[in-house]
Amino acid sequence: MLGQLRIGIKNGLYAIIAVLCFVALKVFFRVQVRGRHHIHESGEYIAIARHRSYWDIPVLAIAVGIFTRVHFIARKGLMRGNPIVQPVIRTFATIIDRDNFSRGDFRKMLEAMRRERIIGLFPEGTTKKQVDAKTGAVHFAKLTGKQFLPVNITSRGPYPPEYPFRFPRLTVSIGEPFSVDDICVDDETRSRTERYQLMSEQVMLRVDNA
Repeated sequence: MLGQLRIGIKNGLYAIIAVLCFVALKVFFRVQVRGRHHIHESGEYIAIARHRSYWDIPVLAIAVGIFTRVHFIARKGLMRGNPIVQPVIRTFATIIDRDNFSRGDFRKMLEAMRRERIIGLFPEGTTKKQVDAKTGAVHFAKLTGKQFLPVNITSRGPYPPEYPFRFPRLTVSIGEPFSVDDICVDDETRSRTERYQLMSEQVMLRVDNA
């Protein structure tokens, strides 16, 4: 009973934050979402998007749905930011040390992947340009059986926004879910690392085409 109460409180808090984010995104970004019908109530997903701005996090959450909770994987560096945001990150994300990834980080991610229905993940791991996607999403999808949910965030105007007055118009397109088997690379002449990197590139290609 206590566990259910905690989940109910957590879901309620998430919904309140999501509604506030939705209003902000509608007002400033005039965000439009397409393809939400691809998300099935019983489906378990790793929602994947490119990472161009810290706004990507609320944008991805709102795209999936205000009342559909997304659990994010966040890098430790985010905890050095705004102290108001830190409790939200702790509540709705699993925090890992991306630069010194350990077995403890691996276990935390795997536990979250198995516990939460929808995981939000940005495989590039940074908002810096021209960074290759990491292979972690492929590893964990293979271990958990979760499908990938490609989410493509496109903008008309500067994104990240140029404060205080220049905000882009955002369109978020959700593509059809797909599994690891759909992007499997069977070339045995390549190492496992090379195969997983190629698979990661296929994941991001599907994100771009969503």
